[in-house]
Amino acid sequence: MVFLFAALAAIILLPQLWVRLTIQRHAEDRPDLQGTGGELARHLLDRFGLKDVKVETTDRGDHYDPDTRTVRLLARHHDGQSLSAVAIAAHEVGHAIQHARGDRWLALRQRLAAFAMRTDRLAVVFFIAAPVLAGLARTPVAFFAVAAIGIALMAIRVVVDLVTLPVEFDASFSKALPILREGRYVDDGDMPAVKSVLRAAAFTYLAGALIALVNLARWIRVLR
Repeated sequence: MVFLFAALAAIILLPQLWVRLTIQRHAEDRPDLQGTGGELARHLLDRFGLKDVKVETTDRGDHYDPDTRTVRLLARHHDGQSLSAVAIAAHEVGHAIQHARGDRWLALRQRLAAFAMRTDRLAVVFFIAAPVLAGLARTPVAFFAVAAIGIALMAIRVVVDLVTLPVEFDASFSKALPILREGRYVDDGDMPAVKSVLRAAAFTYLAGALIALVNLARWIRVLR
């Protein structure tokens, strides 16, 4: 049991730790770079005709908000002049480009994410209701039926996280990397570091996907 708990903890925590360490490793300001992450984001958005997309600082993690058409960067990436700041800014601009081009995977993720927020809340209600209904009905069948519905609702979150992964990889390696390389925004010698940060940015949501899968497996085990 202890080994299983340690394995699950490693599955969930190691990707988060790797992402954090990778970004921190290349977070030192570099005067030789052409500007800050925020300045690069603004430049790239203007370059691709996305002048109506805003660039803001945030304390809730780097992301692109398609509802308000805003690239939001942590202060250290918005104001920082590091390889991490440059790579992450380009990654989030990649999402803005996806949105502008009507990327179907991004649109699917947004629709599923909005739906999953509701199903997550419903799943909790079903799990709470399961033992109550089983007690009232005096049969375990009621518990299994309601719990199974809750598990099905939780599975939607897993689907959202799985859909997110190709969206993130496209933003990093089909959008941001070619832009940075072809535009000569960083030297060739810095490209391996940039690739590492872009890979970390793409895997940011992997931990969430793993947590969702572990939770789903746990509830399936309980139901069995």
